[in-house]
Amino acid sequence: MEHSRCRIVVTGGAGFLGRFVCAELIRTGVAKDYILVPRSAEYDLTQAKAVARMYADLRPDVVIHLAAQVGGIGANRANPGRFFHENLAMGMHLIEQARIAGVKKFVMVGTVCSYPKHAPVPFREEDLWNGYPEETNAPYGIAKKSLLVMLQAYRSQYGLNGIFLIPVNLYGPGDNFDLESSHVIPAMVRKFTEAHERQLPEVVLWGTGKACREFLYVEDCARAIVLATQRYDGAEPVNIGTGHEITIRDLAYKIQRVVGYDGKVTWDSSKPDGQPRRCLDVSRARRLFDFEASIGLDDGLERTVAWYRREGMSP
Repeated sequence: MEHSRCRIVVTGGAGFLGRFVCAELIRTGVAKDYILVPRSAEYDLTQAKAVARMYADLRPDVVIHLAAQVGGIGANRANPGRFFHENLAMGMHLIEQARIAGVKKFVMVGTVCSYPKHAPVPFREEDLWNGYPEETNAPYGIAKKSLLVMLQAYRSQYGLNGIFLIPVNLYGPGDNFDLESSHVIPAMVRKFTEAHERQLPEVVLWGTGKACREFLYVEDCARAIVLATQRYDGAEPVNIGTGHEITIRDLAYKIQRVVGYDGKVTWDSSKPDGQPRRCLDVSRARRLFDFEASIGLDDGLERTVAWYRREGMSP
């Protein structure tokens, strides 16, 4: 759809991915005044009345729903109930109020954690329901996947144009580098950078390093979301990624080299690896809205480390 004159609400628009989505919308011709970012202090999106008030106040034509309670393996293990409830509640209220308000398009950003633990690699959208997700993040993944069902049901019954995108693990400048809640790349960037600065002899990393993951640079993900908002109106979910995977061990050594740390790397196998492999079939995104990732992992890691050294480290 042509969105340059649409009022676009971006939930989570002040967050890691959201800032890049807002910048990409502006780059593609949306006036800044037409991009509306509700803040949690004003609108608690887990509460139906607050969501209804947000729609009445902001009057969106399009909603891009990025807001989430999310974190790495440790955060998912510590907060399964919270992650399930808050993610399901936010999406459920936002979709229902979009129907009531007559929103033209609803863009739901899901998660690769929704895929079954032992889905065939690369993950194809058709396999989304063929098994239970990896246990450590299943509540989060199932909450998000439930919203795909809701969007499809609302499309069928009410004609709501809702699309569902499934990005793989994201990384890049402005990520969450808190070791208690961060994902693997920012956690490693912080650990290696601090060890390098303090001349520590050893860095300890979770798991065995044998698990495989796919990573997508945040600017590429933002571009995919905006392309899908413009060009895709279908009911079926669409993977967003690069289509390339790497072992966590090889990833660690890449980050170690970028940082310039020459100490010892120790793997704590008492900690979980999480899902054995994650790699997406990205052919549907290429076919439906001409998305292909443009920033490779080496380049993306260089940019992320440079940003963290410049702006992310504590003084």
